[in-house]
Parts: sequence; C-alpha cells; structure tokens
Amino acid sequence: MRILALLFFTAFANVVVTQDSPYIGKWNLIIDKDGDSLCSWLEVKKSGFNTLVGRFVYAMGSARPISEVKISKDGGFSFTIPKQWERGAGDMSFSGAIEGDNLVGKMIYTDGNEYMYTGTRAPKLASDGHTRKLYERKLFNGTDLTGWKTGENSQWKVINGVLTNQASGANLVSEETFENFHLTVSFRYKPGANSGIYLRGRYEVQIEDGYGKEPSSILFGGIYGFLTPNEMAAFHAGEVQKFEITLIGRKVSIIANGKRIITNQMIPGITGGALDNDEAARGPIMIQGDHGPIEILEVKLTELELHEVDDSIKE
Repeated sequence: MRILALLFFTAFANVVVTQDSPYIGKWNLIIDKDGDSLCSWLEVKKSGFNTLVGRFVYAMGSARPISEVKISKDGGFSFTIPKQWERGAGDMSFSGAIEGDNLVGKMIYTDGNEYMYTGTRAPKLASDGHTRKLYERKLFNGTDLTGWKTGENSQWKVINGVLTNQASGANLVSEETFENFHLTVSFRYKPGANSGIYLRGRYEVQIEDGYGKEPSSILFGGIYGFLTPNEMAAFHAGEVQKFEITLIGRKVSIIANGKRIITNQMIPGITGGALDNDEAARGPIMIQGDHGPIEILEVKLTELELHEVDDSIKE
C-alpha cells in the first residue's frame, strides 16, 4: 500500500507540474542570427496529463509539429524538430528557460551553429464585437508605386495599369499600416506561380497555382501552415482571381473567387516570412515578390473600427 501510495503521489505531482508549466502558451521569438533579428513563433501545449507538445514557425517555412517538449530537472526545456528549407543536414534544436517574463535560450541550427533567442508571450488581440467602417481607399492607384516601398533587386513595375512583378526579386510593402480591415486584392499569375499577401505584414494568405488540387494550408487561400480552406477555389492560371479578406484581431475570413473558404477562424500566430512579430501593433500590407512573377490588378482596403462587447452590461 505504501508503494502504491508513493507511485500515485509521484504521478499526481507530475500532472500538477505539467498543468502549471510556465512554458504553456504562445511565444513570439527573436533569434539573433549573424546580426539579423529573425522573427519566429512557438506554441507549447499539453497532450494528455503529463506530456507537452507544440508547434514552431521559423523565419521561413510553415508551422512544424513538436512531438515532445522536454522539461529538465532544473526546470529548463528543450525540443528538436526536423529541418524544412534550411541549409545543413542536422535537426534544429532549442533549449532555454524563463527569465522574468521572457523565454531565453539557445538554438542549434541545422548546420550545427549556435544562436541565442529571446521570446515574449504573444499578446491577446480583441476580435469580438461590432465593427464600423472608417474609410475605403485604393492602395494601388493604377499608375505607379506611390504608397509602396520595396527592397533591393525589386522587379515591381506598373505595366498597362497592372502592378507587375516580372521575376523573383523583392517584396512590396505598403507605407500605411493598419489594424482591423477588409482587404480586396485582384491578381493573375502564370502556371506554377507562388506568392502571397501578408496581413499586417505578419500573416500570409498563400497565392499558388492550385487549380484541381486538394485544399491545404500551404496552397491557394490558406493561412500559410495554419488554416486550411474548406475547398480549393483557385481558377486556372492566367485567369483573374480575387481575395476578399477580413481581419479583426487574429480572426480572419476569406472569400476567394466568390467562395467562402475560411470563416471567422483564429490565426494562431505569425507565419514564415513575417516582417515582425509585434502582433499588438498596426502593420502594413505586404505582397510577396521574392518567389516569382505575379500581376496585381487591384488592392482596395476598408479600415474597420472595433467596438468590443461589454459582457458586464445586462439587459
């Protein structure tokens, strides 16, 4: 009986430790890699009573599952994930601990090099309530790149009234920043195309030649690596396509070519290629131009003001 009681107490203690683990939650990471500050994202959650699992998004690529987050005797944590697009032959591994309000530690990259990172808890973003239209405007004027900025090796030009990226080069970023909005983008691409629209510069709506394919979070209309459309709505390459996207907090709805493919779903966190991970801040619209050619015919945005519902008010 004494042995059984000890085993029961030990098992119960492990459950309590896991349930109260300070690592559980979503974290926005900054990795200091060769002088660059790379935005990444980590989620840690429970699986069963005493196991921690999760997901990780590096500075590029999609969300990767973490099969186990290990907790050491000294309270630190570690996990390993397989490589995706990175150079090098090894896995990517992380270790660290909580210091104050931050998550700090070390990443071993796929080539064996070590880099330090710091993480902060992802903020809560209001998404429920009533919205009011503030204004509607065209972000692309049909004539030139007024209102947009690009990086080096930009291939963006306006040709016959069409905003055109002729080859892989640089992303296009709006000078204005936004919080909650309804965005309309009309576009056209060639066979095999790959591009994307980044909401607030942080959450990518994937553009990819996907006609006839099964829907996927990494194909046409998906929130890259996170949210899968309920159907494949892509037209044939060469046809004009249209996204109508509403973003309130992290809650997103997407109509693609007239079909509701994502409705009021929560985006878990930033996607690969995000400009930053300061999710509480306003952010720009970014059109991906570093993957390949795409033509943009229209970019129109209506900014929305959110009035949260006060649950304390009862009729």
